[in-house]
Amino acid sequence: MRILLVEDDPLLSAGLREALGQAGYEMDHLGAAEPVPDALAHGMHDLAIVDLGLPGMDGLTLVRRLRAAGNKLPILILTARDGLSDRVSGLNDGADDYMIKPFLLPELLARVQALIRRSQSVASSRLAVGPLSLDLSTHEASLAGQPLPLTGREWDLLQALALAAPKVVAKRRLADSLSRWDKEVTDNAVEIYVSRLRAKLGDGGLVIRTVRGIGYRIDNG
Repeated sequence: MRILLVEDDPLLSAGLREALGQAGYEMDHLGAAEPVPDALAHGMHDLAIVDLGLPGMDGLTLVRRLRAAGNKLPILILTARDGLSDRVSGLNDGADDYMIKPFLLPELLARVQALIRRSQSVASSRLAVGPLSLDLSTHEASLAGQPLPLTGREWDLLQALALAAPKVVAKRRLADSLSRWDKEVTDNAVEIYVSRLRAKLGDGGLVIRTVRGIGYRIDNG
């Protein structure tokens, strides 16, 4: 997954690039809005994080121009402007989400994951990894043609692994993707959910492998 960060604050941009990089994302950074359309022209990015208070063209103008040009890339606005009118303008102009500075990093990571997951679900309602089939629109799973009953968090975990396959997903990133606004999931809880998923997958030809010190990946057994 590749993210374009458009932020002119050098300290904040450096911190975000490090944090998102550690979460498993490839990062590109621009300090101004003008070069963004050219940077996105090749379709290599999965998400843009855009500050509003940019030098030259501001973030809202950038969002409007991208949407007017037909660019459907998920956009997360990150700004110190906390007024209701600013939030409404940002969302009405085409942003997919809006976060106020200062913010908590786990919440940012969760929102980034949710936006990317949502955009991929819209692009394709079905996902297959070997004998596993996921219907992203109905949250139904099957293994070798047989229904696979899953709890909500088991589904979220399996979907996150399947979307990343065959890449490794960091345990911390999985924990963030499973967290809800009212309850944070710990790394130990991720291990429990992985164990339950492994039991349900059984010997159906799909394996969740542990990559020691990093996280998990899913592939054919």
